[in-house]
Amino acid sequence: MSSEQHLQHKRHALQEHYNLVAEKLKMLRRDYAIAADTLIRFQLEKQIEQTEAELNELDQHLYLLERALSSGRVYRALMKLGYREQTRAFRRFIETHSVGAFLIHGSLYYGQRWLLNRLVRHVPDIMTGKIVRIELSRITRRSDSAALWRELGGRVGLGRQSSIPEIAERVYQWWRTQDVLLILYDVDCLSETFLYELIQDFWLLLATKVKTASPQASQFKLLMFLVDYDGCVGSWNIPFVEKLESTWKPHNPVKLPRITEFSEYELTNWLEHEADELPTNMIDAVDETIQIILKNSDNGIPESALKEICHLSGCNWYDEEEKWLRL
Repeated sequence: MSSEQHLQHKRHALQEHYNLVAEKLKMLRRDYAIAADTLIRFQLEKQIEQTEAELNELDQHLYLLERALSSGRVYRALMKLGYREQTRAFRRFIETHSVGAFLIHGSLYYGQRWLLNRLVRHVPDIMTGKIVRIELSRITRRSDSAALWRELGGRVGLGRQSSIPEIAERVYQWWRTQDVLLILYDVDCLSETFLYELIQDFWLLLATKVKTASPQASQFKLLMFLVDYDGCVGSWNIPFVEKLESTWKPHNPVKLPRITEFSEYELTNWLEHEADELPTNMIDAVDETIQIILKNSDNGIPESALKEICHLSGCNWYDEEEKWLRL
C-alpha cells in the first residue's frame, strides 16, 4: 500500500467515525431539547460538551489528513517540473553503469538539492544503503584539504587521521554488501586544485577498485554527487565528461547540464499535464498562473518558482521542504 493509499484509507475510516459522532451529537441535542428532568438535562449537557470536543478533535485530524493528501499531490506534480535535461542525462548513465560521480551545478537558488533528491528516485533502493553527506562550507577552507579527509574518515567510521587509501577501502567494503551514496555539498567552496586532487586521489582510487573487482563481487551502486551552489565548478579544469560514450570510465565525473530557469513554455506544458494533481484555481486561468509564478520567481528561478507554486497550491514550502528533501 502506497503512502497516499494509506492516507486515503485513514481518511475514509476517520470520516466514518466523524459521521457517527456527529449523529450522536444530533441525538443528544434532540434529547436535551425535550428533557424535563433537571438531572437528566445536566447529564445530557455534559455529554454534549464531551461529544462536541470529540467532534472538534476529529475535524482537526481530518483537516490535517486533507492537507497531507493535498501536499502529496503537489509534490508529485512538482517532481515533473523542469530539470528534464539533467534527468535524462543521469538516467542514460545510471541505466548502463553502476558506478559514477555526477556534478550538479547552477547559480544560487536554482534547486540543486531539489534536483539531487529527484535524481536518486531513479535509483531503486539507494536510500536503504550507506549514505555519507558532507557540507564542505562548514568544515573546510579552500586550501585546507586535511579538514575534508578528517571529516570523511570520521563519517565512514574510521579515525580522523585515517589515510585516503584507508577511507577508500572502507567505502569499497561497504559497496560489496550494499548501495553507497556519497554527497559533497558546496564543492564550489573548494579550490580548483583541491577538487582535482579529491577526484584523482580518492574517487579514481575507489572507482578503480570497484571496476576491477570480480563481476560477482557486488551488484550494488556506488554513486557520488558533487553539488555546486555557485555555478563555477563546471568551468574548472577538471576531467568532466558530458556525453555517454563507449570510452567513458567511471573515474571521470559526469557534468550534468547546468541548471537554468523554468521557461514559460515549460510551465505551460507542466500545468496542462499535471492538471489532475493541482488545485483548480491554478488550472482555471493557466496564463494568469504562469505570469504570477514568473513575476514572483524573478522570471523562473527554480527555488522561487517552487515556493510560489506551493503558495498558490495552499501549502507552505518551508513546512514541506524537509519532508520532501531527504538528502
